[in-house]
Amino acid sequence: MADPASSRAQPSGATGVLVLADGTVIWGRGFGATGSAVGEVCFNTAMTGYQEVMTDPSYAAQIVTFTFPHIGNVGANAEDVESKVEGAVGCIVREDVTEPSNFRSIEKFGEWLARNGKIGLSGIDTRALTRRIRMSGAPNAVIAHAPDGKFDIDALLKRAREWPGLEGMDLAIRVTREGGEQWGGGAWTLGKGYGRAAFDAKPHVVAIDYGAKDNIFRNLVTAGARVTVVPAKTSFDEIMALKPDGVFLSNGPGDPAATGEYAVPVIRALLDADVPLFGICLGHQLLALAAGAKTIKMHQGHRGANHPVQRVGEGWGETSGLVEITSMNHGFAVDAATLPENVEQTHVSLFDGTNCGIAIKGKNAFAVQYHPEASPGPQDSFYLFEKFVGGLG
Repeated sequence: MADPASSRAQPSGATGVLVLADGTVIWGRGFGATGSAVGEVCFNTAMTGYQEVMTDPSYAAQIVTFTFPHIGNVGANAEDVESKVEGAVGCIVREDVTEPSNFRSIEKFGEWLARNGKIGLSGIDTRALTRRIRMSGAPNAVIAHAPDGKFDIDALLKRAREWPGLEGMDLAIRVTREGGEQWGGGAWTLGKGYGRAAFDAKPHVVAIDYGAKDNIFRNLVTAGARVTVVPAKTSFDEIMALKPDGVFLSNGPGDPAATGEYAVPVIRALLDADVPLFGICLGHQLLALAAGAKTIKMHQGHRGANHPVQRVGEGWGETSGLVEITSMNHGFAVDAATLPENVEQTHVSLFDGTNCGIAIKGKNAFAVQYHPEASPGPQDSFYLFEKFVGGLG
């Protein structure tokens, strides 16, 4: 279904445009950075957390359509940034961004977008665009902003059509850190900011950064771990030299099968060495690949802060069947039909029944598809960090 504003005829006052690879042209009002960017258009149903969404590396090479109409109304601040590396390239919103109204705001959302090189497009019928994605899948597109309203639509369309898309694309290598570091931040509290980590704490968790959100590391610290973060291509020998009590597999962008070319052999070696493992999002998919399962590209993906997930299987005891309200951001999924006999499904989506959690039988290794650190429940899923850290030697 096309947006009612879809037309090659540029309306008066249009300073922004979204050009889909199928030729659809959607006009709006640009804000934030100027220029153009190519990516996959997805949608996020969360009512809050737009700054965290825009700085989540899992959104690399994506243009986020926010279904909640009022985005930017609480401004932006330094504390709500999830990562300093590449995140979403742009965002699409219904209403024009208003003056910020929040005591934590230090700058306007549009100014923050511009400073971080991200393009915004307002005045869009986001309901129509969301329906289009649900019906036809997430399209490739170019988002562009020019204050003078001058655009070369043919050139933008050519760029959208030539972009290969996320399938087969390894993006983790673009967003991972270059070197290792001791993680120093704890959980955030109002009026105090982020706590400090105890660098002599035990147990020691080595976290592989495939495009991690910082709040994951803060939750590991809160659960009692000392955290060392290493780049995505860190070898098994390099990880073991750090003497980990457990290894964490982070979230990240792109096709897990492509990232798995270098990540899966390392994870398999860690499994063979009986190193405890915990994965989130991309880390969940990589653990499944290492165990012998397969991943698939989803039609529209899961992105939002209101996704119900149910615990399944016998391992949960009396809490089996309990439902968690979770935050999700993924366009690929583990194909549950391909899980080998030694892998137990532990969580499923109540929206569409897709796999949302696994555990390797006979190993201290488990993972979830959703983001427990995002706290949409708000604390429904913190038990996962306690389960992992509490089970380490």
